[in-house]
Amino acid sequence: MEGRHAVRELLLAGTRRVREVLLIEDLERADILEDITELALETKVPLRPLSRRRFEAEALTESHQGVLARAAELPEHSLDELAKKRRAHLLVLDGVTDPQNLGAILRTAECAGVTGVVLPKHRAVHISPTVAKTAAGAIEHIPMAVVGGIPTAVAQLNEMGVLTVGLDMAGDNTIFELALDSTQPVALVLGAEGVGLGRLVSQRVGVVSSIPMFGQLNSLNVATAAAIAMFEVVRRRQAN
Repeated sequence: MEGRHAVRELLLAGTRRVREVLLIEDLERADILEDITELALETKVPLRPLSRRRFEAEALTESHQGVLARAAELPEHSLDELAKKRRAHLLVLDGVTDPQNLGAILRTAECAGVTGVVLPKHRAVHISPTVAKTAAGAIEHIPMAVVGGIPTAVAQLNEMGVLTVGLDMAGDNTIFELALDSTQPVALVLGAEGVGLGRLVSQRVGVVSSIPMFGQLNSLNVATAAAIAMFEVVRRRQAN
């Protein structure tokens, strides 16, 4: 995991995934670097200064900000486990391919209290250094399940009593008109960039809702659409 904020959040999360923290030895002093050093000492994580040349050889991107953490793999979760969470607020992503979009979605999801994210095994981006950096530590707090196919996963969520809501501009009603009580488990389903929901997914979700548009453009970035929908679920639950 690379990036100062991402590494700091990883250490703050208190997980046991961090194996060591590497940093360039001649970095200019900064408050966040001091935080990282103190957190590494408190959590007994080895801190290894490297020359800039050696660090660059270890880094996976050019935007590492001089700090990276080696960590164990994220824990795996099942769809059934996510669906059975109390007041489940899930996010199902049908083929998001841009790592920055996925990172932004996960960061917002953590802030919105999303209890689980479902990703497809194929034709989609998974957790990568870019995703982790953009998510700014959110991957440490959100359980994620990787499934063989999103249409099948949506059908299983329906069977388990989860209200599945597909977001599509062709929806019969808007997300703001969605009937939702404070305890009903819900899964927001979003499609890939530029494509939207797949045909099978559209057919299997419990309801298809849209986000009303009032400008000249007719679509939103998937990360922005996800943010609007997630916080609408939060607003409706608090109102009820």
